Amino acid sequence: MAEVQASSGPTVQRMLVGAQLRRLRTDKGLSREQAGEAIRASEWKIHRLENGQVGFKDRDIVDLLRFYGVDDPVEVVEFVILAREANAPGWWQQYGDLLPQWFRAYVDLEAAATLIRTYEGQFVPGLLQTEDYMRAVVGGGHLDDLPEEAEHRVQLRLGRQTLLERRDAPRLWAVVDEAALRRPVGGPKVMRAQLERLIEASELPNVILQVLPFAAGAHPAMVGAFSVLRFADQELPDVVYVEHLTSALYLSKQEDVDQYLHVMESICVRSAAPGRTVEIVGNVLNEA
Repeated sequence: MAEVQASSGPTVQRMLVGAQLRRLRTDKGLSREQAGEAIRASEWKIHRLENGQVGFKDRDIVDLLRFYGVDDPVEVVEFVILAREANAPGWWQQYGDLLPQWFRAYVDLEAAATLIRTYEGQFVPGLLQTEDYMRAVVGGGHLDDLPEEAEHRVQLRLGRQTLLERRDAPRLWAVVDEAALRRPVGGPKVMRAQLERLIEASELPNVILQVLPFAAGAHPAMVGAFSVLRFADQELPDVVYVEHLTSALYLSKQEDVDQYLHVMESICVRSAAPGRTVEIVGNVLNEA
């Protein structure tokens, strides 16, 4: 399993635009060399455009669309706007001084995903944390942070949570170990508010929340937390994200993804049904 470094740019959005350009070209039975000639460029440039490795120029987009037979003015304008948005810096760039290079790709992938499946054994998933819980987690995990740095980390996580409020919000399917619900992060008051937040989140139409109880015993996800992200474009493979203390793994080989999906399905079966989440979290809340 190879470890990869994140790019500083919005690579996922560029990949999505590039994948659409590649589909238009192949649907017409055209080669990269032919496409390159149409925009006075090389086959290599088409390769890089289609793989999201470079930014897009309006003229190249318009010329390629014309060459591929896309002549609807509205469709052309929409595509150009999409390409411009892909060129723009990610919203998280303002936190670049605190965001490790290896984590930037995840923020970008998370924003582009249509389905996020995640397992957490120690914490409440970041997308479902309250602000006070975040502060307690940041304070416990970043001992050397100055107060303003800690606050920036909290604001970054709050920014990530807004994706669940978008009109095209992804589906979040989270499995949380019972241990995370009972660990008093931030103290009783903070945990009560966090548990109440989980009850609210479990009732959202795009959120599935399951609790993996202590009674499940040993299970295949005990090695650590992970997430599996899926995208609307079928040409983009599922990506597994596994975070370490100072780095992360981004796995997209089918055999790796299949293994993690198998583990995810296994712990979903061992967890309480989603319909019992409110009851279980409510019981923990009453004991807090």
